[in-house]
Amino acid sequence: MRPSETGFFRSHDGVELFYRHWPALNAPAKGAVVLFHRGHEHSGRMAHLPDELAMPDYEFFAWDARGHGDSPGERGDAPSFGALVRDVQSFIDHIGAAHGFAPADIAVLAQSVGAVVASAWVHDYAPKIRALVVASPAFKVKLYVPFARPGLKLWQAYKGNFFVQSYVKAKFLTHDLERQATFDADPKITRAISVRILLGLYEAARRVVEDARAITVPTQLLVSGADWVVHHGPQHRFYENLGSATKERHVLPGFYHDTLGEKDRAVAIGHVRRFLGERFAAPLERTVLTEADRQGYTRDEADRLASPLPLASPKGLYWAGSKLGLKATGLVSDGIRLGHETGFDSGSTLDYVYRNTPSGRSALGRLADKNYLEAIGWRGIRQRKLHVEELLRAAIARLREEGRPVSIVDIAAGHGRYVLEALEAEGVSRPDSILLRDYSDINVEAGGRLIAEKGLADIARFVKGDAFDAASLAGIEPKPTLGLVSGLYELFADNNLIKWSLGGLAAAIPAGGYLIYTGQPWHPQLEFIARALTSHRQGQAWVMRRRTQAEMDQLVEAAGFEKLEQRIDEWGIFSVSLARRKAVS
Repeated sequence: MRPSETGFFRSHDGVELFYRHWPALNAPAKGAVVLFHRGHEHSGRMAHLPDELAMPDYEFFAWDARGHGDSPGERGDAPSFGALVRDVQSFIDHIGAAHGFAPADIAVLAQSVGAVVASAWVHDYAPKIRALVVASPAFKVKLYVPFARPGLKLWQAYKGNFFVQSYVKAKFLTHDLERQATFDADPKITRAISVRILLGLYEAARRVVEDARAITVPTQLLVSGADWVVHHGPQHRFYENLGSATKERHVLPGFYHDTLGEKDRAVAIGHVRRFLGERFAAPLERTVLTEADRQGYTRDEADRLASPLPLASPKGLYWAGSKLGLKATGLVSDGIRLGHETGFDSGSTLDYVYRNTPSGRSALGRLADKNYLEAIGWRGIRQRKLHVEELLRAAIARLREEGRPVSIVDIAAGHGRYVLEALEAEGVSRPDSILLRDYSDINVEAGGRLIAEKGLADIARFVKGDAFDAASLAGIEPKPTLGLVSGLYELFADNNLIKWSLGGLAAAIPAGGYLIYTGQPWHPQLEFIARALTSHRQGQAWVMRRRTQAEMDQLVEAAGFEKLEQRIDEWGIFSVSLARRKAVS
């Protein structure tokens, strides 16, 4: 077998995860293929692939997911499914730093649960990789027990996290008798899976299948025709929804779930070898998305949500009733009342959500307010705040290490709470200057008070400003070395506005300076928001056009910035990214 090496890489939370590395037989390597194993298994179960794929000019990498194989953690568990997805980004970062492969030189080959993790990573982080191959992705596991998933959710709510044992026997995974025997004898096989990972798998899979149009990486799907473990339907919907210009699907009759370990796997491996060879031989494929506001599936989605419903229709009556219910609840809930008064997307509402203190008239009002603040969108907003603060502190540290001044500007700061509270963490270097801007007089006044409360009046000021006035942004003094725009671009569908704003920031921020920007690649409550909530724009409906992460990143890149890091919440709703201003050529 091809010689391999082993090692560990440090993931996002400091945990050291195990991985295998097969150097290329012919140097220098033309690229790298990263392998992601099935659930319950480990990288050793894929060790046959570097030989069988017969790609001597390429290096191979495979990890043991946390809680599996030689990686630490309770067997079959992780902090969350989102933590596994972020582990992928850490792994790719390590391969780049330690082995010299940029994402454009990497292809991903993943199976079963690993295929869902990899697909979620491609959807959420929009990496510019060469290709994605998913074999028998576990988008919907066959649990066989009626109402199993609702029952697991109810029991989890009562008991907390617990573990379920896999029912799958080796004879239902592959016809290969040797693979069956090694599976049964392998002490590193993890039979249990935690319910939080199992349920997280379902939620992530549903989101990725529904929104696969966001995936534009060349993709190959292998479907095992006689799969006892996962359903075929979501796999085919995933393929049909894919936004990739280059995609192909192969149904393998008679194959069990272990597609790449089947008795006749040479057929599947032949498809993979050809596809990867073609993708590495061709230029990096990239779909241009900077005009997606004019034509694209998120534009179509927003147009549908902006179209009024016939009042007498069932949906029209439902949403009219929902609006009336919110109006009535606003009489006792302070948060809902504030949303109606200032807009549910206003800076005042966001500041209320950040504070997360239920308030209302009577105990009933406070209970209603608590339920309102616990909506998944508001939970995502609060996690976005934490991610903004984390990357803000990271950017400040980078600037100090580089010996550069720390001059911060937030072009649409709301009340500025996330900027000012980020500086309260222990060990954060005090900036040289902070300029907060907002179009709203209410926000400017409230933000000014917050600056005084935080004792930062000597370095911080709050002024009125238009975040889409490129000339005004370009003229900011002192020249900012760290720009911040959070929660603004998500409110405006027109990419021209975003281009003007980013162009002004690019003119203001010198080469080597940093930009923190947010995105909203997905949201589970888009119709509720559009039909029942009002925006800050004189009570108009709050209709949002989502931008995929790839679209948002391309707009930032076109303005002259290079993306360095990204964070995203557990539900895949809000992303926060750090970019660096490139030198002007």
